Amino acid sequence: MPMHGSMTDSLDIAGIEALIEERFPQIHSGGRVFSIEAVGERSACVRMHHHERMLRPGGTVSGVAMFSLADFSVYVAIIATLGEAGIAAVTTNLNINFLSKPEARDMTASVSLIRLGRRLAVGEARLYSEGQSDLVAHAIATYALPMHR
Repeated sequence: MPMHGSMTDSLDIAGIEALIEERFPQIHSGGRVFSIEAVGERSACVRMHHHERMLRPGGTVSGVAMFSLADFSVYVAIIATLGEAGIAAVTTNLNINFLSKPEARDMTASVSLIRLGRRLAVGEARLYSEGQSDLVAHAIATYALPMHR
């Protein structure tokens, strides 16, 4: 996903990470498991690094961990597109379908914002296990944009 910014408020990876560190450091409590790999206008790719706390019995990645990856990744795409105004976005709905059993390894989420309005943003997150081409989970998230424009 190329980094570009036709919107004047858009941020690159370093800008997003600095903003999150300043305004939402809680996301990293217990250690950094998320890293932003790519951003673009209306898009993002985020990695969730493998950690034992994400596993459930049977050695698979838990649904809670995958939900967190999808949610955070859509949030990153919103911030990448809206800039600092995006930090105020809040999840209003997230629907996730778990499609296959993920292996105990890193996962990535590829996000596209499919709607960006004045008050709501809707994003699609596609989750993959490292080294696998098949989807592990698919999510649609809606965010309220209380401070947008």
